[in-house]
Amino acid sequence: MTQAEANNRSAGISYQQLLAEDVVPPPAVLKLESPLTDVLIQSVPVSRYTTPEFHDLEMQRLWPKVWQMACREEEIPAVGDYLLYEIGQFSIIVVRTASGIKAHHNVCRHRGRRLCDFDGHAASFICPFHGFSWNIDGSLRGVTSSWDFPQIDHDDFDLNSVCCDTWGGWVFINMDAKAEPLAAFLGELPEHFAIWTPEQRYIEAHVGKVIGCNWKACQEAFMEAFHVITTHPQILAGIGDENSQYDAWGNFSRAITPNATPSPHLRWKPSEQELFDSVTMRELDQDPGPRVPDGMTARAMMAAGARAGLQRVVGEDAVISDAEVADSIYYTLFPNFHPWGGFNRINYRFRPFDNRHDKCLMECYYLSPFAGERPPPAKMHFLAEDEPWTNAPELGLLAKVFTQDTFNLPKVQAGLAAAQFDEVVLANYQETKIRHFHHLLSKWLAG
Repeated sequence: MTQAEANNRSAGISYQQLLAEDVVPPPAVLKLESPLTDVLIQSVPVSRYTTPEFHDLEMQRLWPKVWQMACREEEIPAVGDYLLYEIGQFSIIVVRTASGIKAHHNVCRHRGRRLCDFDGHAASFICPFHGFSWNIDGSLRGVTSSWDFPQIDHDDFDLNSVCCDTWGGWVFINMDAKAEPLAAFLGELPEHFAIWTPEQRYIEAHVGKVIGCNWKACQEAFMEAFHVITTHPQILAGIGDENSQYDAWGNFSRAITPNATPSPHLRWKPSEQELFDSVTMRELDQDPGPRVPDGMTARAMMAAGARAGLQRVVGEDAVISDAEVADSIYYTLFPNFHPWGGFNRINYRFRPFDNRHDKCLMECYYLSPFAGERPPPAKMHFLAEDEPWTNAPELGLLAKVFTQDTFNLPKVQAGLAAAQFDEVVLANYQETKIRHFHHLLSKWLAG
């Protein structure tokens, strides 16, 4: 056993050692370390990804009972604005009322027709089938031919309500009336994000794409940097993939992958210029970009440029560390929400698509800081399964990276469906977040 194996980490520089060399030091939250030590899961059944039966179990014991991010507050800014959040067979109306944001099952209590087919604005919800209606707070408004329904108690015929709460500008719902409060479910997560004020961001872009794989297989591809060496080899010169730090707390986990530092997998030492060009993903046929001055590191130059641009928005007095603008700081809140820390704009959400066990909807939000009045939120740009990510130019260079990531995923699903083994094995450290996720999933499904 090598010393690196004995220490349960790569032989390269640790993330904390890298932070100690930064020009502008990191905030306390990035100095936290919480390695996963009490979770014994090292493999999970293949059937978790491949069977309708397991999907059905999730639809019975997970999705109707767990807190999940439904939308951003800014997407329903005015009283009467509503948005539909759908997960499997469930459809939830999230609406802003005069007394705050509320959520209801999107089902008419007469004959079961969905009340709303699209996002929109309404003074009341009127069933398109027979005209039964409810106020936006869920209270009954009217029963068509009420004389013919003597069995209906008008004081007890409201829409079925859903728990609803907010944090950081996000709106969360939970279909279980007995659910623990959102604050208890989040645990220390709001403390981690407090310095980044996510409530003061706006939706600059929102792209969703159907992927031909189970939702768990899809999100797991974005929970580790282990895949970079073969999936994104073009950025190895500027990403410390194997130097990533992985942590877990309660219902959330975190990975931090350092950028503008070389991968330990490289067998050559890149120059500072090569580091900078790699991390900024400059193409070989592009004109030469900015040059790294003598005596300056690519990491410091990258951070300085990003910091200068941000301070014009968040204020010249804002202290922005190198790590907050240089590194990938990606959290996962169980079960399917992935907000990024620092000043990276990325936020992900993954969920089953069309109530299928073998297809999912992957969404990427760009949440950006702003100065002055909040810009209007971008509408979701929906990409079908056969559409490339590059059809969403608002994602910029990330669209090409996503193409590499999701190229593998339908092939993963096909491979698992044909697998002649029962268990998927997981790395002890680099797949910490996945192990933590499946540990929590097992607890929820146990009932």
